[in-house]
Amino acid sequence: MAAKDLYEKDLYTILGVKKSDDAAAVKKQYRKLARELHPDKTKGDKKLEERFKSVSEAYEVLSDEKKRAEYDEMREAYKSGRVPTGGQNFGGGGFQSADFSDLFGDGRGSQDIFGTIFGGGRGPRKGADLSATTTISFRDSIFGTELDLKLSPQGSKGAVVTTRIPAGINDGARIKIKGRGAQGPAGPGDLYVTVSVVKHPVFSRNELNLLMNLPVTFTEATLGADIKVPTLDGDEVTVRIAPGTPNGRTLRVKGRGIKSAKDVGDLLVTIEVQVPQRVDGKAKEALEAFAKATREFNPREDLVQKAGA
Repeated sequence: MAAKDLYEKDLYTILGVKKSDDAAAVKKQYRKLARELHPDKTKGDKKLEERFKSVSEAYEVLSDEKKRAEYDEMREAYKSGRVPTGGQNFGGGGFQSADFSDLFGDGRGSQDIFGTIFGGGRGPRKGADLSATTTISFRDSIFGTELDLKLSPQGSKGAVVTTRIPAGINDGARIKIKGRGAQGPAGPGDLYVTVSVVKHPVFSRNELNLLMNLPVTFTEATLGADIKVPTLDGDEVTVRIAPGTPNGRTLRVKGRGIKSAKDVGDLLVTIEVQVPQRVDGKAKEALEAFAKATREFNPREDLVQKAGA
């Protein structure tokens, strides 16, 4: 690059940094722009390719303390009129139009400078990452399981990959299996497996807590009862229903939820009062007697007042 071409450019503006910024700030900004403007991402956009070259040239100078000092001195001389646009010496300052390959090494620095960021720049690359999906039961998502995944012939020649699904995995989570993607000159890519969890007919989850709805009769909710409920472990626990328990109340069974390496959740049991669709005979007579005996109880006593609030 000729001297005139260099000192007429504001390399700080090109790179988007201040003249007072230190080397760390310059490097941080360069890495940001390099990732945004790399040809692998811009895919043939000529304007962005030109900006990519300009950014790399600016960084090549501003990242080197000696080159940056030389550029600053020459830039100031140019702005003050002490550097001519021709080839002669001017004002005894020793500045002259010359080839500035010393600032840019052998001129190839702007092409090779991205090796440390992009893993070798334009050299051999790993194969493409592959994606797959698998479906597991709710129980397996809680306790973990091991699966054999058969990959498509296009990905890995119909290979079977055995992987461990960790305990407590959530529906929609992705698992990375290193080195099981497509082959490439620099080795294989990775395999990403998306896990779908089948809904359980009884249990659901909220973080480490297991949730379930417990149907109870009107009598059990009114008079109270001790009821055995299943757990995901396969055994049963007893839940005590207090007399007068309303529909929708949630009871907590400590330590019977999902276990993780650091903690264990609880089993949350929500009461669902079931009302028989048909009542006749002695049951009907008993309920009529109950209604008569409790006619002073009015659950809608303040409903109208609340509605007008």
